[in-house]
Amino acid sequence: MTAHTALPPLQDFMCFATYTANLAFGKAYKPYLGKIGLTYTQWIALVALGEEDNQTVNQLGRKLFLASNTLTPLLKGMEQQGWLVRERSKEDERRVVVNLTGAGRAKLAESQSCIGIFQDCGLSMEETAALQKAVSKLRDNLLAGLEDKREAAEAVENQPRIE
Repeated sequence: MTAHTALPPLQDFMCFATYTANLAFGKAYKPYLGKIGLTYTQWIALVALGEEDNQTVNQLGRKLFLASNTLTPLLKGMEQQGWLVRERSKEDERRVVVNLTGAGRAKLAESQSCIGIFQDCGLSMEETAALQKAVSKLRDNLLAGLEDKREAAEAVENQPRIE
């Protein structure tokens, strides 16, 4: 028995295409990262930390789109591996600053082997750059739309009630 729906086929959904592309990236990165003992999330954290010293946990979380309940255990594990150090900010003790160690920088340098992924994509550098910009714009637009809806809902909730 076939279910009939007004929805297009699943393979025509952009959300499904990006979801499955993300899964494919995970599978493609696994052999590269597995050889050097990293997970994908550890690797992107190393890359982000390699871009700038003295980042706060909050800055890093925003950059990686990770909530603190995901980021904190990740950073703790990476610190136990000796790849980074977390320290209270001298200016504001409420903030935690994260920096790569020498071992973390060496692990990041080791990850250069991941460059092979670009060949697996089958896209030119120009196509890769254009697609990355388009996907980032899509993500940013979706997040901005969610923020606008959240703010509108809060405005309605905060209006005085007339009884």
